[in-house]
Amino acid sequence: MNQELKREVQAAYTDWSTTYDVDTNLTRDLDQVVTRRTLSGQHFARILEAGCGTGKNTPFYAEIGQRVYALDFSEGMIGQARAKVHHDNVRFAVADLTETWPCASQSVDLVTCNLVLEHIADLHAIFAEAHRVLRGQGRFFVCELHPFKQYVGKKATFIRDQKATEIPAFVHHISDFLNAAESANFTLRSLKEWWHEADQPNAPRLVSFMFEK
Repeated sequence: MNQELKREVQAAYTDWSTTYDVDTNLTRDLDQVVTRRTLSGQHFARILEAGCGTGKNTPFYAEIGQRVYALDFSEGMIGQARAKVHHDNVRFAVADLTETWPCASQSVDLVTCNLVLEHIADLHAIFAEAHRVLRGQGRFFVCELHPFKQYVGKKATFIRDQKATEIPAFVHHISDFLNAAESANFTLRSLKEWWHEADQPNAPRLVSFMFEK
């Protein structure tokens, strides 16, 4: 992923950050539901939220984790998250997930990626970093736009001044996630497809995975 494309994604999310939480966004809303349904009732000592955005899931992660390290590429998104999330057990940092993560090896129990990986070309590098920072039997939770949606051209988009901005994205097939996980020595524990109530009976909107180190 070249630097120009990175800057384009970063700038787009910073622009979107001021309205991200209030814009109509069924994908964002469903992701929150999926995350809670998947992880409610579980507890982790340390959670790494890779791509926290405006902190839509961060308060929930703070409930189920003793410590949460929330990373994002966009200063604007992190700024919004810091302004609304005031949990003592949460620490925010700006980080490029395509580079080495600012986290020690074998130091966290859960890594999460929510609606992030469509903007990253190389899944193998992400899975390798997740494996590096996780302790033994640690979990890697991934919730992303379903490739069925990508196949028909859907991608993260927002409206500003009556103009639609599509954020650059990469199509990742189900097999791409599974191959990246296998190459990083993860074991697949679950794979689920999710529909928003407004989607029925169309293709699923999201796909989620739970991997174990």
